[in-house]
Amino acid sequence: MRDQLLTFSLFLSSNARWLAGGVLLTFFSSVGQTFFIASFAGAIRADFDLSHGGFGLVYMIATLASAATLVVIGRVLDTVAIYKVAAVCIVLLAIAAYLMASAHSVTILLLSIYFLRLFGQGMMTHTAMVAMGKWFVAERGRAVSITTTGHQLGEGLLPIALVALLAVTDWRVAWQLASVILICVALPLSYFCLSTPRSPTRQDLDISENGRQWLRAEVLRDAPFWAVCTGVLAPSFIGTSVFFHQVHLSEIKQWSLEVVAASFAVMAITSVVVGLATGQLIDKFSARKLLPFFLFPLTLGCALLSIATDAWTMVAFMFLLGSSYGVSGAVFGAIWPEVYGTRHLGAIRSVVSAAMVFASALGPGMTGWFIDRGVGFEAQLLVMSAYCLVTMMVLYRVANTLEVRLQMQFGNSS
Repeated sequence: MRDQLLTFSLFLSSNARWLAGGVLLTFFSSVGQTFFIASFAGAIRADFDLSHGGFGLVYMIATLASAATLVVIGRVLDTVAIYKVAAVCIVLLAIAAYLMASAHSVTILLLSIYFLRLFGQGMMTHTAMVAMGKWFVAERGRAVSITTTGHQLGEGLLPIALVALLAVTDWRVAWQLASVILICVALPLSYFCLSTPRSPTRQDLDISENGRQWLRAEVLRDAPFWAVCTGVLAPSFIGTSVFFHQVHLSEIKQWSLEVVAASFAVMAITSVVVGLATGQLIDKFSARKLLPFFLFPLTLGCALLSIATDAWTMVAFMFLLGSSYGVSGAVFGAIWPEVYGTRHLGAIRSVVSAAMVFASALGPGMTGWFIDRGVGFEAQLLVMSAYCLVTMMVLYRVANTLEVRLQMQFGNSS
């Protein structure tokens, strides 16, 4: 244990600059994440006279459009320097935040959400994960798991901060403040951290040279890729659905908004701890061997949140959701370069990122549509639990298939 802690601290100290850059991108991607936007859901619906389903539809259209755009522009990371892409994304995300603050029509609201989703959840996260996938090989699991802590920090700290901020000021002022922070804090810090790319070590090069470098067209014809994507969709769909309807959930369960906001901290802490542990396991065993297990906590969490009514249920759900997030964040950051190589990682991962954004669009829109038509959110959570259970069994078969294929591939190259 002592040796492991020493090795981990040496890894942190020798790679602090690039790891910090990745964490900055994932943390500030929060401005375009569902939990952040949904914190303003009540005020937005009131200002624009939208129902749950109406706002969900606007959100879904904007997010689906951002997913389609992400497939096209995500491959830019294979040809343009990471820090340049990051800088452009931060500037455009800041503009989107300011546009949200000044929106007074549903059209401008939709446009602002489109840019928030594209450059926040989409490109900021995509850039961070591609950077870690390209710059690290032997310790990729650790690098990815550390980078994803930015998401958890955002999800743990910002909901509580927003509740406090909205108690003293208008929701539009909060978006203006987000825009200023992105330009004055996120932009210079990320430029400093990412402007010098990490040079792979000899060990990294030895590992990476043994693998086949897949083209995106080849990946899209590979059945295991689409099977794994069914797993990618679940945490994004379920997490964003719960985040988006957090106000509605608090009403039907008769929980205070403070309880719901505080539970995000539990999810964040759990995600960080589980994610860091998963990163260590990935570097030791591989991401594909951990693939079948990340949906188990989410299966239990959805069933629990559906049935139970006590306030502690939200905390328990967030603990289980955080466990799934922690494992999935590390696994899905590492498995694509592990299975398909790094040369075309930007193009390949743009499809995955778009799928995640698509799921996050479908979740609020679909669940909101069902809520408006009398299908309770609690009943929908039971269906989500069943989906996770079935997908988990599918991924067990897929993991075995990938393991056999990679063993044959590396055997033939040696």
